[in-house]
Amino acid sequence: MKILAICGTGLGSSFMLEMNVQQILSEFGLSGIEVDHSDLSSATPDSADLFIAAKDIATGMGHLGEVIVIDSIIDMDGLRAKLKDVFQEKGLL
Repeated sequence: MKILAICGTGLGSSFMLEMNVQQILSEFGLSGIEVDHSDLSSATPDSADLFIAAKDIATGMGHLGEVIVIDSIIDMDGLRAKLKDVFQEKGLL
């Protein structure tokens, strides 16, 4: 499985989101999941299995596939809850 954190430019916000996702994966004890970051214009449906972005750019991501929309890139509890739901749905937790 591959997760791609997305922001407008693919620099600061998406990289911070990538690190937060990696921390949560570690907390969940999950391995073998690749996490990367990118800008919105470079992301394609085959770039990842799951995309994560803040709500300010999520409206432009419908073509990508499964997208987790978060309210804030620094809200670890909100991100953790949404990832937990997805991982439970996929049978990973």
